[in-house]
Amino acid sequence: MSGSLSITSAMADPALLDLPWHLPLEAWPNETIAALPKGISRHLVRFAHLSGHVVAIKETTAEMARGEYEMLRTLQRLEIPCVEPVAVITNRSDADGEELKPTLVTRHLRFSLPYRALFSQTLRPDTATRLVDALAVLLVRLHIVGFFWGDVSLSNTLFRRDAGAFAAYLVDAETGKLYEGGLSNGQRENDLEIARVNIAGELLDLEAGGRVADELDPVRISNGIVDAYRKLWVELTGSESFATTERWRINERVQRLNDLGFDIEELAIRTDESGTTVRIQPKVVDAGHHQRRLLRLTGLDAGENQARRLLNDLDSYRAAYGKADLDEEMVAHEWLMRVFEPVVRAIPGDLRRKLEPAEVFHQLLEHRWFLAQQSGHDIPLAEAVTSYVNTVLRHRRDEATIIDPPTGTITAAIPVLDTSAIAVVDPDDAGDWRLKV
Repeated sequence: MSGSLSITSAMADPALLDLPWHLPLEAWPNETIAALPKGISRHLVRFAHLSGHVVAIKETTAEMARGEYEMLRTLQRLEIPCVEPVAVITNRSDADGEELKPTLVTRHLRFSLPYRALFSQTLRPDTATRLVDALAVLLVRLHIVGFFWGDVSLSNTLFRRDAGAFAAYLVDAETGKLYEGGLSNGQRENDLEIARVNIAGELLDLEAGGRVADELDPVRISNGIVDAYRKLWVELTGSESFATTERWRINERVQRLNDLGFDIEELAIRTDESGTTVRIQPKVVDAGHHQRRLLRLTGLDAGENQARRLLNDLDSYRAAYGKADLDEEMVAHEWLMRVFEPVVRAIPGDLRRKLEPAEVFHQLLEHRWFLAQQSGHDIPLAEAVTSYVNTVLRHRRDEATIIDPPTGTITAAIPVLDTSAIAVVDPDDAGDWRLKV
């Protein structure tokens, strides 16, 4: 390896020096490469093992690598869902002294997948719609902090399952720019049009390859991001007027925003000259109302929809055991010890990389509800866990790494605390197509 290698990184990880930077990325040995599904990209991207983790390495230019590295760090400080930047590697050269391309290194987002890997055979319309809705939420969050993406697409996004929905994470920020004064309506509409055209192209590309359901309409699905975005934007930033006798609507508006996963930093409330009409306009901060509440009560870090579902189960636990009047944090600790952790411990070790714990718990609650619907009576939690593990979880692919999916079977009994009194909860490498046209 050349002694002039330059590494820019906010974290001191000596293992970075052990990677074969003296080789072109496409020539890296198999023992270094991690076999993970990749999205389409204009640049060569490969996954590699690093200190027990997996990182994504992208060959690009020095200027673009440094710019994207700093942008991702900024977005992380703003608590925007995005991949974590690890390092920028420049001054690479091979054994003959020939210059090699600089690289950007980011940490692989565990339990996330590119949109092409979220379906096994064909993409169904409802799944496509949920992906687009998740991307609309991400785009709104980016625009609220003043970030113009410039290349919005499914390909530049990673998706994690979030209690039946999907949570979207920004992957590629090389075209993005942050405006301290916020975005103009024209800039937002430009990003929205880019998203609509790109999504249509991506879905049409899948359709041409026979990888979407016959009833899926790529144009209709891509237009859906425009509707989803505008409804969410109005809800988050629009003003509302009502009579002073309807002050309860202030709390209703806050509750609607909380249900969407957003917190309110302040409300601008004004009355007209006659004092009979109130006008409110919320100032929205970052999403994560339920995430923060769950983290505060239990220490669990989960997706927004997952957090909402776990909190619903916590509330059901409080009601079932007559603890509604007790300290919320004390009951949450009891629920964590008696319900959540026994379920997580009951998952066999060879299956724990299938899904993250919060998603497993959410799916278990749904499975238990379906079992109760079929049998006509409540199902004990221990029985539901055993059924879920054997009939659902065991047959899922490993979303933590998608490497060497386990095929073993359970031989030991599953030790789960019997909490049958808890109320059942009703569940609510293809090329870049843009380079071919």
